[in-house]
Amino acid sequence: MPIHSGLLPCCFSRPCQGQEPAGCPVGRRRWDYLSRSRPRTIRLRRLEILHFRNIAALELDLVAPRLLVVGGNGEGKSNLLEAVELLTSLRSHRCSQDRDLISHGHPHSCLRGLDAEGDSLELQLHRAGGRQAIRNGRRLDRQLDLPGSLRCVGFSALDLELVRGEPALRRQWLDRVVLQLEPIYANLLRHYGRLLRQRSQLLRRGLAADSREALLDAFDQQMALLGTRLHRRRWRALRRLEPLASLWQHRIAGAGESLTLVYRSGSDVDAVLEADAAEEAWRQRLEEQLRRQRREELRLGQCMVGPHRDEVELQLAGRPARRYGSAGQQRTLVLALKLAELELVGQVVGQPPLLLLDDVLAELDPTRQQLLLEAVGEGHQCLVSATHLEAFQGGWRRASQVVGMRAGRLCRQDLQG
Repeated sequence: MPIHSGLLPCCFSRPCQGQEPAGCPVGRRRWDYLSRSRPRTIRLRRLEILHFRNIAALELDLVAPRLLVVGGNGEGKSNLLEAVELLTSLRSHRCSQDRDLISHGHPHSCLRGLDAEGDSLELQLHRAGGRQAIRNGRRLDRQLDLPGSLRCVGFSALDLELVRGEPALRRQWLDRVVLQLEPIYANLLRHYGRLLRQRSQLLRRGLAADSREALLDAFDQQMALLGTRLHRRRWRALRRLEPLASLWQHRIAGAGESLTLVYRSGSDVDAVLEADAAEEAWRQRLEEQLRRQRREELRLGQCMVGPHRDEVELQLAGRPARRYGSAGQQRTLVLALKLAELELVGQVVGQPPLLLLDDVLAELDPTRQQLLLEAVGEGHQCLVSATHLEAFQGGWRRASQVVGMRAGRLCRQDLQG
């Protein structure tokens, strides 16, 4: 069925002035046909974008499991993939503020999709603040319900900094993995971030000692509860990722470069308790540590304990890859991590996630390029942005839908040459 919200017509080329689906038989026949005629590998069947970054208006029917988006730098390729990421995960790895995603001079942006089950997804972004998620024409109270079983795993050139970059990059990567497995994790992150900011402000304020201590006691109870839940979910996700990443590392680099993922908690709970201990034991331990650190935190004016100080250490043959791995080893490691993430999300959700490859092939040597493309195989819908087609050979290229982008517009479709 067509997508309607009153904000956009169901298709940009044939406006129907925001009528209900029953009032748009052309749109209904078109979308019903698309739903019946696509291969089962295609999880996202149609995409519509309005006023998103440099994309004024775009509509695209996805007719093959592989979509190659080709164009020069700055033409909008990454923006198209970012729109898919936002629609299927409610997050962008490139931006944290919705207002920066909306085209200049417009009050709102809108993203729409049609999934394999025929469900319509719509996400509206408003410059004045707030989002609206709509599924099958019904406004949702919880944005988390929008994607349903639709998930995506993104791999961009930015991810190649995962090994040698700051700890925050690895925390953000692990958080994205957990979000795919447990969408409710987004609420935990948001609430913890707000508590952390408020507690940090309290540490720096010149309140009377009695009042300040009472407030900090209340904050610490909540920080300990939310911090424990973040710690445990990160730890569990990393333990599930490690065997998969190790197998991919072995396949890519051989037996001489064993991969280990070490979770170094921003508190001392994991040094005292078993990782699978009851949540209450973790919470009590974290609250005790917050109290012990209070005097030092008041002196420094910042919170020194909790998941915001977590680190994920990536080791090759027992040594930190950040310090001892060569550039080639680090890129192989990141490739193993992303392939493991793709596999794990598919196992947990029960459906293969979309794979978004944003200009990443240009950063890999030909051997790793081919390994990545072969690993995707026939089982995943894959959207790839690239500046040229030379990296895509033989059957992979022939079986792909190819579109070009120029200045935020599709300039050619289904190009096979």
